[in-house]
Amino acid sequence: MKAFTHASGYDGNGNWFTDKTILFNNGTIEAIQDEKPSAAYEVIDVSGKVITPGLIDVHTHIGVFEQGIGQEGHDFNETSNATTAEIRALDGINPFDKGFEDARAGGITTVQILPGSANVIGGEMVVVKTVGTVVDDMVVRNPSGLKAATGENPKRVHGGKGKLPTTRMGVAALLRKKLIEAQNYLQSLEKEQHDRNLEMEQIAKVLRREIPLRVHAHRAEDIATVIRVKNEFSIDVTIEHGTEGHFIIDLLQQHPQISIAVGPTMTSRSKVELAHRGWHTLTALQEAGIPFTITTDHPVVTIEHLMTSAIMGVKHGLKESIALQSITLFGAKHLGIEHRVGSIEEGKDADMVIWEGDPFDLRNSVEATFINGYMVYSKHDNS
Repeated sequence: MKAFTHASGYDGNGNWFTDKTILFNNGTIEAIQDEKPSAAYEVIDVSGKVITPGLIDVHTHIGVFEQGIGQEGHDFNETSNATTAEIRALDGINPFDKGFEDARAGGITTVQILPGSANVIGGEMVVVKTVGTVVDDMVVRNPSGLKAATGENPKRVHGGKGKLPTTRMGVAALLRKKLIEAQNYLQSLEKEQHDRNLEMEQIAKVLRREIPLRVHAHRAEDIATVIRVKNEFSIDVTIEHGTEGHFIIDLLQQHPQISIAVGPTMTSRSKVELAHRGWHTLTALQEAGIPFTITTDHPVVTIEHLMTSAIMGVKHGLKESIALQSITLFGAKHLGIEHRVGSIEEGKDADMVIWEGDPFDLRNSVEATFINGYMVYSKHDNS
């Protein structure tokens, strides 16, 4: 049993708390109180520090796109077919990828790991904590969604081989085709027994609204296509990247249940889809009251710069409270795990970060990171 005493910081719900005692035990937060802890607790005095919930990056390829290895560590795109709904990111994650260490050092305690965007349908994704040696023991939600992609990537990868899709029309058509096949599969299950089909089973989870379809969509017309498909099939979706979301604010406001993972924004404009990339997307969504979260798309921007990205958002007009929530509670809601993580509240996982000072001052770094009540990073052990 542990207790932070003299704790001040952000609770993840948009509030600042001062001089509290936070009790945690058996992996969860027991209480947040004014009273001192009993003698049964190991006391960690955090006077002068700032406490935040563990940070959440909702869109990463950590563990499936390993750093410093090359092609041997690139297990995030199964490019043998334009649709690979049957694959699972869970089966490709290396928990010893250096990126997990970088995440803990940056205060990131939860990540979603996705297949890449080479395919129209890329496969299932998973949410994990950033510490562990066997990925099954790290899982928070599995599956957490089915990956799909619009735009340049599937066109380039498969159209370049002379195969469908070669156009945006082809991307949308192939996505619809697979959703209809899965609808037919579900209807046939009601009538008769037949052999299992893993591809159809995993798409069927989207049709049953057990998981969302999480769609790589940068340009405005691609975002509009995603919304069109959502309405046609009555499914849940999230927009991944949303680079040109600021161009279609009115359309997005008509669908407030759609969360957008914005980023990576700390990158060059390396392709046409990124021509209008900028921090103004975040501020436009904030002003419109549209739910969003910030992502690094690790390793496109390395994961330790999740907080840096939030700081840059503030520099360009985001409120600090919104910026912090975009990588804590809003991220948890995007992933459907807000009952466990994203804020410092009684009953939630004891995932917390001790900062040397104001986390929005880039000169201040993470002093310690806790996951499930255990210290998994200490600056003093890694300096």
